[in-house]
Amino acid sequence: MSTTASSTAPLTARQALRVLLLLTFTRWFPVGLVIGVTTLLALERGMSLAQLGVILSMQGFVVLALELPTGGFADALGRRPLLVASSVVALVSALVFVLAQTFAAFCVALLLQGVFRALDSGPLESWYVDTAQADDPDVPVEQGLARAGTVLGVAIALGAVVSGGVIAWHPVRALTALENAYWLSIAFVVVNLVATLVLLREPSRHVDARGVRRALDSAREAPRVVVAGVRMLGRNGVLRALVLVEVFWSVGMIAFETFMPVRLSELVGGETEAGALMGPVSAAAWGLFAAGSAAAALAARRVGVTWTAIASRVLQGGFVVVMALMTGPVGLVTAFFVVYTLHGTAGPVHSALLHRQADAANRTTVLSVNSMVAGGCYSLGLLVLGPLAEATSTATGILVAGAFSVLGALCYLPALRQERAGTVSSVAG
Repeated sequence: MSTTASSTAPLTARQALRVLLLLTFTRWFPVGLVIGVTTLLALERGMSLAQLGVILSMQGFVVLALELPTGGFADALGRRPLLVASSVVALVSALVFVLAQTFAAFCVALLLQGVFRALDSGPLESWYVDTAQADDPDVPVEQGLARAGTVLGVAIALGAVVSGGVIAWHPVRALTALENAYWLSIAFVVVNLVATLVLLREPSRHVDARGVRRALDSAREAPRVVVAGVRMLGRNGVLRALVLVEVFWSVGMIAFETFMPVRLSELVGGETEAGALMGPVSAAAWGLFAAGSAAAALAARRVGVTWTAIASRVLQGGFVVVMALMTGPVGLVTAFFVVYTLHGTAGPVHSALLHRQADAANRTTVLSVNSMVAGGCYSLGLLVLGPLAEATSTATGILVAGAFSVLGALCYLPALRQERAGTVSSVAG
């Protein structure tokens, strides 16, 4: 057998699972290394909160525009090419960001980050399912995907702990402490790129001479999918209200994802001190997120899916407000932990309610519309809350975001009425 034939030999289901888990770790460990650092490094370079809002919004707008077309590209051109391309873009984006000294340079870095996120969304999991089922049609792929989810959480948590240690240690004095963590992240992005090139083999049936044409057809189809999603929202009031929840939820997320490191730096005396703390704090938060997700199933059995969603939304928004009112780091971090636990609880029940409104023919469209609304509103929220926090205070920005997010609970009322009536109306009809 030739070297080329050997290198493209199909993987077994077990081998595909090992590749999935390894590439999931190498993909998300660098993310853990820069949790909190991204925001703090931009502030360290002199960006204002208003500028930071614009910078971070760039990623969301790009993902919003490219989410549907890139999914079609993966199916038409192959998952491996998209994953390799996404890793290359991720590397370029990280290099631009760590070297950026101006507002424009940071914006370019986040635009590239958005391209990376859009390319990276889904191909690895799709590759695993196709590869494993090609070897064994009866393989329980859901178990492999669940293990990948566990690895993802562990990778982010471990990366966050390492990041905090590196920032506190500050081994390379020629760089700032935050830059140390960011350069380490870049090194692991390179590791992920090399691992993808070496380990991931694409079933030949995904790449053919018509791939480019199919990819372009998919891109042209994207606006039709959006229109179909809008029509579904028009026909189904329950679904429309559920998607509207994301308007409030995404704005609330700005408080604990973007403003939390900023507020912590104000309370502990600087970006470097906050960066050292954000590592272990983020790791613990992800653990609590997992615990909250597990608790969602228990709560849903006790009080119902919709009541669990309502309670999670009200309590999470309330504790975001508590974060704003805290005047010391211990109180801020404690409230943050509660918020992240409830964030974990809210996700599964919201997804369950969305799936009740979908069927096999339109499930992907429903989820895509929900995701697009969330990403778009998050970016728009940054453009509003960034200047607000700059003009008033970070605490005020957190307070407004938290109070606004509580209103999202009202959007679950149509689903609650439907749940009580014991009927579920599919958007298919």
